[in-house]
Amino acid sequence: MKIAFLGTGLMGSAIVPLLLKRGHELTVWNRTKARVAPLVKQGAVAADSPAEAVKQSEVVFSMLMDDQGMEELIFGSYGVIEALPEGAIHVSLSTISVELSQRLTVEHATRKRGFLAAPVFGRPNIAAEGRLWIVTAGKQDALEKVQPLLASFSRGITVVGDKPYKAHALKIGGNFLITAMIASLSEGFVYAESQSIDPVLYIEAVNAALFQSPFYAAYGKVMLHPPETPGATIALGQKDMRLFREAAAATNTRTPLADHFQEQLNQASDAGLRDHDWAAGYYQFIRSISHKTT
Repeated sequence: MKIAFLGTGLMGSAIVPLLLKRGHELTVWNRTKARVAPLVKQGAVAADSPAEAVKQSEVVFSMLMDDQGMEELIFGSYGVIEALPEGAIHVSLSTISVELSQRLTVEHATRKRGFLAAPVFGRPNIAAEGRLWIVTAGKQDALEKVQPLLASFSRGITVVGDKPYKAHALKIGGNFLITAMIASLSEGFVYAESQSIDPVLYIEAVNAALFQSPFYAAYGKVMLHPPETPGATIALGQKDMRLFREAAAATNTRTPLADHFQEQLNQASDAGLRDHDWAAGYYQFIRSISHKTT
């Protein structure tokens, strides 16, 4: 299949090689051109612009950081929506707002282009292993065409329905629960330290006794042994909490926990941790404010 992949940052550059291994023709584009060089060595073709990348594609994947990047790519100066061939399917792997997802659905349908939401759960190392979990939604014919591609870099797929925004809404809700886990682990670790208990022993015991979750184990390890390159940053956590709260506010739904997490993330960002790992940075911030004297 002829595929374009727009946005080859940490996640995109982990996914593209898996598609190449399946024999697909991939054209790749990224704002920072150096990001595509390793992918070209693996068989991808680099495009000078997103419009050039998509002009002959059957399926276009986009993996952008936020709404602003997506809007610029699709509607702004890059003008991808006008360059898409008729009948092509645009698949958004990004975590974007419910509102933008709804707008993208309408704008693609107006131009007789397909649009699928397929945001992913997992960090770049999980993506490289082909073990992401994907939540997807869109029209049945588009889903049937794209699902084999999604399967090539995931361990499982949840189909939410025929309205793309629901997949983005589910992903945002999932990220809220990740933040809740990070927040509770952070405070739990600080508590353990206050009782002269090694946080490593604390999470091993509690996880074995209660959760038996590889997810808790993995995040605990990241928090206690921060990676050199963040899989996700405090800035991304801020974005996700904002999207969660905005989507809830649109239906007059109160989110007291998310409001608290947003405040903590904002304070962590202001304290200079904006580009630190989402989980490790949150823990670092909670430690810093927990040990302050009054």
